[in-house]
Amino acid sequence: MDMMINEEIRDKEIRLIGQNGEQLGVMPTQQAMDMAEEMELDLVKIAPTAKPPVCKIMDYGKYRFEQSKREKEARKNQKVISVKEIHLSPTIEEHDVQVRVRDCIKFLKNGDKIKVSIRFRGRMITHSNVGLDVMNEFYDRVKEYAVQDRKPSTEGRIMTMMLSPKQDK
Repeated sequence: MDMMINEEIRDKEIRLIGQNGEQLGVMPTQQAMDMAEEMELDLVKIAPTAKPPVCKIMDYGKYRFEQSKREKEARKNQKVISVKEIHLSPTIEEHDVQVRVRDCIKFLKNGDKIKVSIRFRGRMITHSNVGLDVMNEFYDRVKEYAVQDRKPSTEGRIMTMMLSPKQDK
């Protein structure tokens, strides 16, 4: 958000706030600019929609630097959650299930969400209960690490369920 500073401010009169936050009242813009220049600081318009607009005397370079430092800190502290997808099949073999369970647990420990999906091919869709059994069995194997966000649901030929990591208390 770029603010207007010094000569960019074109209003006839403004409400002025001093550098320590004290109200200095409504005055002509030129007088406020002269005051800011005397203190070797900038006149910054902070509330352009107010009547009259509100300006503050401050060191704008220092203000921008501190603001960018705060934004960097906020970005550093935010946790990026990615969604990993695990594909199953209604006719999946035991060893393949074990591999998927192991991968799922690894992703959950990393804090990722998991989208588990089963794609029904051909006439398999008529036996969607088999796919539901596979999903439920998969969840039973990972439930000590995961919470079920969305129960298995079918959209078209794909059945999906969402899992997220269990929060430690």
